[in-house]
Formats: sequence, C-alpha cells, structure tokens
Amino acid sequence: MKVVRTKNFVTDATKFIVDLARHSLFERGEFRIALAGGLTPRPVYAEMSRKKLRWERVQFTFSDERCVPPDDEQSNYRTAAECLFEPARIPEKSVLRIRGEIDPKMAAREYEQILGPDYRHDLILLGVGDDGHTASLFPGTPAVNETQRRVVENFVPKLHSWRISFTFPLINSARDVCFLVNAKKNRALIEKVLAGDEQYPAARVHPTDGELTWIIGE
Repeated sequence: MKVVRTKNFVTDATKFIVDLARHSLFERGEFRIALAGGLTPRPVYAEMSRKKLRWERVQFTFSDERCVPPDDEQSNYRTAAECLFEPARIPEKSVLRIRGEIDPKMAAREYEQILGPDYRHDLILLGVGDDGHTASLFPGTPAVNETQRRVVENFVPKLHSWRISFTFPLINSARDVCFLVNAKKNRALIEKVLAGDEQYPAARVHPTDGELTWIIGE
C-alpha cells in the first residue's frame, strides 16, 4: 500500500490517473477505469478532461450508483458527464452506465452481465464516507459480506434507499485501486482505515494481484 499525502490534491490525483492511463494504453491498448461518486473527485474529473488522451480507447465504468435517473442531481453518472465526459467529448460507447432508474435487482444483474465474469479494471477509484463505507458498501449491509457476485443491489437503511455497488471480489481483482481523500475528511477515521480496522468497509480493500494507493489531501 502506498500513501501519498499532498497539498496539491487535484494535481497529484490527476497525474496519478493520467500516468496510469498512458501506461495501460501503451501496454494493452486500452484503459479500464471505474469512477467514484460523491463530491471529492469532481475537480479531479474536471482536470482530467483537459488532458490529451486517446479517449476512444478508455472504458469508463462506475464503482457504484444511486437508484435515480441519469439526469438526477444525485446521479454519479451525471456528475461524471458534467465534469468529464462532456468537456472531453468522450465517445458514448466508452461509457458503461449503471441504469439506476430501473429496478435495483435488475440493474445490478444487468451491469454484472455487461462486465462479465472476467472483467478486470486497470484502475478503480474509490472514496471513503464518514462511516467508513466505500463504493456503496456500507457498514452492516449485506453487500459487505458478498463473496460471489461482483455487482449487487444494496439497501442502505440509514439512507432509506437502494444503491448499486461493486463488491470486494470485483474491487480486489483490479490492477490498481486508488482512494481519493480530500482535506475535509475526518483524519481520525482515515487513520483507522489505513491501520486496517475492518469495522470500516474501506479497510477491506486489498487487491489480490494489484496495487493499492491512497492520495490524501492536506
């Protein structure tokens, strides 16, 4: 595990992602990246959109999604579209969207089928919530203990809502996983996660044959 603490969070996070993308494009001719939701990555996505990449060879997926239509302000897809896809003119075929507007169980099964059983990400971006959740793997919810399926529907009681989420089997199969944590996050919580306290789902991210990086703003 590599931990990068920086006062230039957006610049350093963007450089990490773009460098990895260029390496993957050179090595394999494509770059498979899963985007994180929430507010933290928005400026990073905006900065990414200004970079020159072979976007037609980048495939975007989402580590989780809210069960809302794609034009809803809570939609992770909408955030990515506004900050990255539209400014960078990403081809529509390069984006694999989770259909949050349909039945949650159906949406999860559909996305799992689209990715297939052997899909491996070059990079999965993740965040950390105030309760230590990552993607939509919230403490105490069934998805946290899923060991077979790679994408699931997950009801989050405290939010009274359904989410669609990658599970640990899919997350931990990635070549690289990167947590993006800005300077506003709870420092004590982040240190507990880094120390491996598995009451927090984020601490259970351990790529089996890949690298784990934390980029933490200060």
